[in-house]
Amino acid sequence: MANVEEVMKIIIKCVDFAAVKHKDQRRKDAEKTPYINHPIGVAKILTEEAGIWDPVVIQAAILHDTVEDTDTSLDEIESIFGVEVRNVVAEVTDDKSLSKMQRKELQVMNAQSSSKEAKLVKLADKLYNLRDLKRCTPEGWDEVRVREYFEWSGRVVRKLRGTNAAMEDKLCEILGFTILLE
Repeated sequence: MANVEEVMKIIIKCVDFAAVKHKDQRRKDAEKTPYINHPIGVAKILTEEAGIWDPVVIQAAILHDTVEDTDTSLDEIESIFGVEVRNVVAEVTDDKSLSKMQRKELQVMNAQSSSKEAKLVKLADKLYNLRDLKRCTPEGWDEVRVREYFEWSGRVVRKLRGTNAAMEDKLCEILGFTILLE
């Protein structure tokens, strides 16, 4: 186990890397929130709400959209942050060469067989995104699209049950169901 100083250095390096990669990106909300708020928020959910302090999970949370949404490669992630972080990021990265529908279905199909680390990142990502949708509808989205996102997220979350009770309880609350009964 690395000491606190080493862990802090790598986490700050990770935040800096993600901030540079996402520097020109904005969320689709009315405020055009800087995109970097999202991966930082996912990491915050993991530490503050889920009690997760595994540096690999936190790094993967911060980097989870860099390969999918920037010019970052998995090899680059590995060379800077190591193979463990690369593997988790790879698990949570959608293949953009597939259609949106195919990517969504693969998330549902692959959720249950994901590593515990990837499941934690996926749960925190869903929780962040669903809270964001409750706060503000993205530009260009209507009620139907928001409802479809909630329904699809529920399908993914059900496949992740048994990963982290704190996040699952919050997701059940926002989704309006009980994971264990469905």
